[in-house]
Amino acid sequence: MRFFERKQVDEVIAEATPLRRTMRTFDLTLLGIGAIIGTGIFVLTGKGALTAGPALSVSFLLAAVCCGFAGLCYAEFASMVPVSGSAYTYAYIAFGEIVAFMIGWDLVLEYALQAATVSAGWSGYFVNLLDGLGLHIPVQLTAAYGTTPGVTTYFNLPGFLIVLAITWVLSIGINQTKRTNDVMVLIKLAVIILFIVCVVRFVQPGNWKPFSPYGWYSFRSGSTTPMGIIPAASIVFFSFIGFDAVSSSAEETINPNKTLPRGILISLGISTVLYIIMTLIMTGVVRYPEFAKFINAPVAGVILKTGMGWLAFIVNIGALLGMTTVMLVQLYGQSRICYAMSRDGMIPRFFGTVHPRYRTPLQGTWFFGLLTAIAGGLVNINVLFELVNIGTLSAFIIVSAGIIWMRWKHPEAHRGFRAPGVPFTPLVSIVFCLVLIAGLNWETWVRFVVWFALGMVVYFSYAASHSKLRLADKNRADDTHRDHHEIDGSQSASH
Repeated sequence: MRFFERKQVDEVIAEATPLRRTMRTFDLTLLGIGAIIGTGIFVLTGKGALTAGPALSVSFLLAAVCCGFAGLCYAEFASMVPVSGSAYTYAYIAFGEIVAFMIGWDLVLEYALQAATVSAGWSGYFVNLLDGLGLHIPVQLTAAYGTTPGVTTYFNLPGFLIVLAITWVLSIGINQTKRTNDVMVLIKLAVIILFIVCVVRFVQPGNWKPFSPYGWYSFRSGSTTPMGIIPAASIVFFSFIGFDAVSSSAEETINPNKTLPRGILISLGISTVLYIIMTLIMTGVVRYPEFAKFINAPVAGVILKTGMGWLAFIVNIGALLGMTTVMLVQLYGQSRICYAMSRDGMIPRFFGTVHPRYRTPLQGTWFFGLLTAIAGGLVNINVLFELVNIGTLSAFIIVSAGIIWMRWKHPEAHRGFRAPGVPFTPLVSIVFCLVLIAGLNWETWVRFVVWFALGMVVYFSYAASHSKLRLADKNRADDTHRDHHEIDGSQSASH
C-alpha cells in the first residue's frame, strides 16, 4: 500500500543537508546527561517516593533497563542512518510513511510537553531563589491559571522567558548550543556530587523499612490510582526521556557512526547510577511518607532535614541548571524532528528552512519555541505530563521493532554499531515498554488516542498529498507512462 511506502537507507543519507558538524562523543554524552538529569532528581523523586517508598530506586532501575534496551536499538539505527529525525526517520525506513508521520507527530508532542512541563518546575525553583535573595515576583505571574490550589495565578512569566532564552540560543548555532549545554551540565554534575558527599552521612537505614510498602503493583482502598514499583517506574520514566534526542544530532556530529552510539549509552549509564544513588540517599534521610510535605521540591526537603541551609542555595542553582539543560535538549530535538519532517514534505517547508549564516532551522526553531513558551506560561500541564511518557514509550516500541525488521530484511546495511542479542534485545525493550505503559492511568490513554486521531487528520489532509516520496513516485510513474505513450505513438507512425 502506498501509505506504507518506505525509504531506502542510501536514499535517506543522500538527502542529508550539511548542517555544521561539531559534536564529538564528549559533547553528545553531556547532551544526553543534560536531557536526562534534571526533573527526575529535583521534582519527581517526591511523587515517586510516595508511590513506591524506598523501592523507588528499583523503579528508577526498571525504567533505566527499559531505556537501556531501547538505547541499544537507537544506537544501532543511529550508526546505520546518521541523519536528523531520530525515531521518525528510523520508522520511515523500517515501516513506511504513515507510521513515520505518526511517530513524528508523537515526538513533536513529547518534546513540547516535556519542555513546557519542566518550565513550570524551573519557575518554582527560580521564584524560591529570588525570594531567598529578598526579590519577589507578583504571585499572579509565577504559574499558569489553576496550577496551585487556593492561589490566584494567571501566567508563568519566568517559565515563558526561560523557554524564549533557550530558543534564542538554539537558533543562533550548534556551537553556542553545545558550549552552553556543556558548561551547565558540568556545573550540575558538580552540585549533585556535592549533595551526595554532604548528605550521605545523614542516612538512617531504618528509613528504608519497609523497603517496598506497596509491592510491585497495588491499589489503596477506595483509590483508583496505582501504587508500587511499576507505577512509580512509569512516573520516573519521564526522567530518562531525552537520551533519544541525542540521535537527532546526527547531521551535526563528527563521525556519527561511532560517536552517536557512545554518546547515547554512556549518558544513559552515568545518569542511571546517579539517579539510584540520589534516590537511596533521599529516602534514607527522609521517611517516604514525609515527602508529601514538599512534593514539588523533594531535594530541598532533604536538605531541611539535615539542617545544612548553606547547601540549599547551591542545590537551587543546580536544579535551575539541571532543568535548563533538559529544556534545551528537548527543544533542540524537537526542532530537528520538524526539520526532517519538513524536508520530507510531511509538514510545510517553512519549518525546515536552514538559515544561511547560523546553519540552523531558524524559523521552525522559533515557531515551536514560541508555542512551547506560551503553553508553559498559560496552560496547567500538571495533568498532561504522562502523555509524554506514553508517547515516548510508543516511539521506543517502533524503534525496537524496526531493528528486528531491518536485521531480517536488510542484513547487508552498514552498521557502525550492532545491538547485541537481536532479536532478544529489542523484544525485551518492547516488553518493558508495554509494562510501563500498563502502569499509566486510563485518562492518559484517552488523551493519547485523541492526539493520535488528530494526527491522522493532519496526515490525510496535508502530509499524504505533499510527501516528497509520494510525489517522486508519481513523477516517475508519469514519466514511464509518457515514455510508453511516445513509443506506442512512434510504432503507430511507422506502420
